Amino acid sequence: MSKARKLRDLINAPEILVLPGVFDGFSARLVGASGFAAGFISGAGISEASLGWADVGVMGLEENLRVCRALVACCDLPLLADGDTGYGNAVNVHFVMRAFEQAGLAGLMIEDQVWPKRCGHMKGKEVISAEEGAEKIRAAADARRDPDTVIMSRTDALATHGIAEVIRRLNMYAEAGADLLFADAVLSAEHITAVTKNVSKPVCVNMGFGIRRRSTTPLFSARQLQDLGVGVVIYPRLLTAAAVKGMKNAMAALGESLKSGEAVDRPDLLVSFEELNALVGVAELEAIEQRYLTPEQFRRKYENATHEAKAS
Repeated sequence: MSKARKLRDLINAPEILVLPGVFDGFSARLVGASGFAAGFISGAGISEASLGWADVGVMGLEENLRVCRALVACCDLPLLADGDTGYGNAVNVHFVMRAFEQAGLAGLMIEDQVWPKRCGHMKGKEVISAEEGAEKIRAAADARRDPDTVIMSRTDALATHGIAEVIRRLNMYAEAGADLLFADAVLSAEHITAVTKNVSKPVCVNMGFGIRRRSTTPLFSARQLQDLGVGVVIYPRLLTAAAVKGMKNAMAALGESLKSGEAVDRPDLLVSFEELNALVGVAELEAIEQRYLTPEQFRRKYENATHEAKAS
């Protein structure tokens, strides 16, 4: 079964699909190792982690595609990519869809913001017309070579036009070929229920998991969202925010060591070298090496090194 088919089946299953946000090799492997069935590639996460700039349209197609291609290659998860606005008009979306599909992505999200876009929970958003948004979705649907490849349409119209327009747009996008409908930055359970009860395709909601702001979506558990009719929940900023917090804690510990002049051992802040190696596939790489190295190469690389280590 293809990854696209797996993702489509997971979306259409009775139980809500939980998609943690991934943005690099560590996060992609960790989501898989934690038992999740699929992942959502956070465009914000790529922009922030790879470029060091906020999700306000600084990142272009090639940087996004480069990271997504690497994530597909390093894990077995079906991954849903963030295609931003499609980087242009419907013609551009045609080629963007082809590029992400060729890179091995199981699905692609296209949103209806004006480019340069911004994170859905930031101020200053603008949206294109519903008609242009629908044509972008139609272009993506027509361009995909595998009919199982999932298209998620996102609208940011709530901040600019209200909930009725959100519902109207999502239904237009569903008719144009979207398989999954995403109303970003909804403000209440009532908004979520209004969407799920009045659109024709499965609904996705974005959860912050501790990064709540008063002006955006309140926090709900996956079970609560399922009870509201939601089919998919994404946690796009969970792992990026956790990574930054972990790095800040480690830097603080290093600062303490420098001030005191003493070595500080803080295993509570770090995974072990062995755990890190297990996560990033060292055992798999060694197995490949042992399969193809000549006996002489293997002895030179490992047996001699072991003898030298013992001698020292």
